[in-house]
Order: sequence, then C-alpha cells, then structure tokens
Amino acid sequence: MHRLIDRVFRTAFGADPAEPPHDGAILHLDRGRFAFTTDSFVVTPLEFPGGDIGALAAIGTLNDLAMCGAQPLHLSAGFVLEEGLDMALLRRIVASMAAAASAAGVRFVTGDTKVVERGKGDGIYINTAGIGLVPDGVAISPSRVTAGDAVLLSGDIGRHGIAILAVREGLGFEGTIESDLACLVPTVRALIDAGVDLHCLRDPTRGGLASALVEIATAAQVAVEINDAAVAVSEPVRGACALLGLDPWHVANEGRLVAFVPNRMAAQALAVLRAQPGGTQAAIIGRVTTGDTRGLVFARSLGGTRVIDMLSGEQLPRIC
Repeated sequence: MHRLIDRVFRTAFGADPAEPPHDGAILHLDRGRFAFTTDSFVVTPLEFPGGDIGALAAIGTLNDLAMCGAQPLHLSAGFVLEEGLDMALLRRIVASMAAAASAAGVRFVTGDTKVVERGKGDGIYINTAGIGLVPDGVAISPSRVTAGDAVLLSGDIGRHGIAILAVREGLGFEGTIESDLACLVPTVRALIDAGVDLHCLRDPTRGGLASALVEIATAAQVAVEINDAAVAVSEPVRGACALLGLDPWHVANEGRLVAFVPNRMAAQALAVLRAQPGGTQAAIIGRVTTGDTRGLVFARSLGGTRVIDMLSGEQLPRIC
C-alpha cells in the first residue's frame, strides 16, 4: 500500500517529495492554516461490538484532523449503497454517524449517494472528508521528530481489529472484545491547551502500532526504541492474538494515538493522556535516537531486541 501510494498517487498528483506523508494536508489560506483530510471505510461487518461503519467513518476522519492538531469545522460524506440494503440498518448507521460528529461539535454539510447492483457493494461503503482549523503555534509533522523525543501511547492496542475479526469469523472468545473506537479530538485539544509541544501525532489504524512507528521513523529519518513491556495489550486481545497467530503490534486501533514530544514534556503529556476517558493505560513507551539505524524501530525486552517492521500485505482485510 505504501509503495502504491508513493509510486502511483503521490507521483501522479505532484506531491512534494520533501514533504513527509501525514494524516492530512495543511492548507495555508488567507484566514489561517487549515487541515484537510479524506478517508474511505469498507469495514465488514457493518455493525460490531463498540461501534459501526457510520461512527467509524465520522470518527476516523475527525481523528485524522486531530493528528494534524486541527479543530474540526466541517465534514462531508459519500455513500455507495448496495441494492437491497435494509433501510433500518441504513438509518441506524447514519444516526450513529451524525451522533459522532455532533459529539465533536461539527456536522456533515454536504455529501453524495450512489447505488450499485446487488452483490457489488458489500452493503455500504462510506467516504468522508473533513476540514479543520490549525491553531497558531501548532506544527505537527513527522519532520519535527528529533533525537531525544519521548514516545507516548494513549492506551492498550489491538482491540478494534480483534473485535471485528471475532464477529466476522464467529469466534467464541470468553467475554466480548469491544473496539476501542473513540474520538481523539478532545485528547489532542487537552494536550495543546496544556502547552505540550507536539512534534508528531499518529493514530495507529490499519497496520497497527508497528506501521505507525515505522512510517514516522522513516519519514523523520530517526531510530525509535520502544520498551516492549510498556505497550499495553489486554489479556483477551493477547490471548486471541496468540490463538490466531497475530501480532497485536500489527492489529488496527481506532481510538489510540502515538505522540512524539520533547523529553522534558513527557511527564506532563502523560498526565494529560491519563486524565482523558479511557486513558488510564497511557504510557511513555520509548524514545527517539539517531545513528546508523535511522528509519528503524526496535522493541527491547528481557529476551533481547527485535526490529519492528511494517506488516507485509494486509493481515485483516476490510477492517476500517
């Protein structure tokens, strides 16, 4: 996917090779700096423990704006509906979508709908786009990551992907594993309001924590060292991953963020993260270094050190 984006889309659309990829574009307009982002959602099943495709579509775009430090202003939505879709299901999904946007203080202001033949659309596909205002003094980008930065994680990992897989495959794990789906706009706002200098933020969605860290290390040309024991994984998720042969580092999340901040602000940032709903497991998980290992991510544990790489292929398709 990363090669596809770089070799086809970024090349065709004239992206600046010196500008590292981020969760949204920063537009410099007369009235200030605005973040602009878009995303498409093809999750199956359409409803899952902890959410549905509608809430996921709204929150996914809101979170991408948040990773740019932006306060969301407006959202758009495009729907591709399969012929024969149950209208009660559609109404639930749209209501969930509207509620998620309203909770963030925004609404959907424009959109489009298309219908495809039965069997050609898997129920519903949703594309959302959003625009938000970046406050003065906020500059969040992989290019700002530097040696000495602390790396923080806002909570446990892997719950979204495992929740989807359990329902999709009818896996009877003991207890229900719910997605961590959550809007990160208030969390980022709290960090900014506390005066934390956010060098970079990333929500570890498709490809999980591993891909998010490798993307940033590669873009910033730094090395990242992670304390494996500091990365929280719930016991149900850990057990499910062990059973299925999955690495929780590669499993998608939809309510977590990774933050790179100056080391002197790490304790302050951690206190803010732990004060947020669901943030009790937030932790300082590592640090940024340089040297001959630029672009690499390492996980250190009692058993030694391993190199963390991006997932090759897609471990769990149709997950977001």
